Amino acid sequence: MTVLSRPFSFRFAAGLWLALAGLALPATGATVPCVGGKAGAYDCHRVDLVSHLWLFQMAGGLGGDLWAWTDPLTSTEYALMGSTTATSFVDLSDPENPVYLGQLPGEGKDIKVYGNHAFVVGQGATSNGMEVFDLSRLRTVTNPPVTFTPDAEYTGFSTAHNIAINEETGFAYAADASPCVNGLHMVTISDPLNPTFAGCTNEGTTHDAQCVIYQGPDLAYRGREICINSNRDSLAVVDVTHKIAPATLRSLPFGELVHQGWLTEDHAYFLLDDEADEVLLGHNTHTYVFDLTDLNNPVLLGRYVGPHRSTDHNLYIRQNLVYQANFTSGLRILALDGFTPGQPKLREIAFFDTYPLNNNAGLGTGAWTAYPDLESGLILVADTSRGLFVLRPHDEPLFADGFGRGDPGRWSAVVGAAP
Repeated sequence: MTVLSRPFSFRFAAGLWLALAGLALPATGATVPCVGGKAGAYDCHRVDLVSHLWLFQMAGGLGGDLWAWTDPLTSTEYALMGSTTATSFVDLSDPENPVYLGQLPGEGKDIKVYGNHAFVVGQGATSNGMEVFDLSRLRTVTNPPVTFTPDAEYTGFSTAHNIAINEETGFAYAADASPCVNGLHMVTISDPLNPTFAGCTNEGTTHDAQCVIYQGPDLAYRGREICINSNRDSLAVVDVTHKIAPATLRSLPFGELVHQGWLTEDHAYFLLDDEADEVLLGHNTHTYVFDLTDLNNPVLLGRYVGPHRSTDHNLYIRQNLVYQANFTSGLRILALDGFTPGQPKLREIAFFDTYPLNNNAGLGTGAWTAYPDLESGLILVADTSRGLFVLRPHDEPLFADGFGRGDPGRWSAVVGAAP
């Protein structure tokens, strides 16, 4: 079954160009192991290349965000990759031979999943508010690729920079979406095909957010719904338990372009990406760590300094591992075990560089998002120019001791110290 949706002549020309560039299409049907620091054309350490689909093998455009869905009836895993033209759906039943099932037209800058539905937003001319797609329709595709239509559309805003979903509460949070341009546009999605406006936060121009039922060390807020907002020029902690009257607990001015971050699983710390500091300040990749013991008073505890100048974009934390998508240096996996200042408690233990041309600082080129939540253990990476990478980390000793044998990262508790 073919995964290609373009005419043969286009595929041939594109493949020829890539081959001439030294990046010939990898053969499907066999994992390319990471041996001696290489998996085919890509630098790596303890991460294998299972398969790869270029953007022209899917919906085309420039790549954007990435999420995934596991069918609760069949356990089939699917990749959902956005681009400037559409959202692509890829069947990973056989991860060495992924099948492009089709596309949902319209910009898919950001995608999240609630239950069996995908929620898609975009910020360009082809975006259509918040589109809702019933993912169970992917089960019945027999003649791919298919051009899908949405099952519902929310028109309370036309464009949004990003979307976050709290699966525990059934609320979606659109960032930088009118009329809530100074915070989050909150939508109830408990009935996915009937999304309804719930309220706005108002603490700054929100770039991204994570919203949770808080279970951290600040006893005053346990059990409440808290959003940690990356607000371009600040980090904001907002109590959104009551959607008609959200309360900003603290808005802390910070950084050059506060982009995205994620809570540790105990909700005690928040790891933050700044999207412009590597470019403007000229240092290596910085990941900032905030202590959230007191939600009213976040404290910058320190920073992890990566081995390259690459700009960090998105990160997610699962147990004691941090999965970073750093534009030109690809997937970086860090081990995490506490944050005592002055001690190397964050270390890079594995990586796969999806952008082999360089590791320079810069925006918009390379790895956008790494998705680490599949039961199969696969990690998906969306690259803005190179498409979808299906990866598998080495099981041992990556998870055994929390650190493995990777190169130690550098930790500084003094903000502004030389990298």
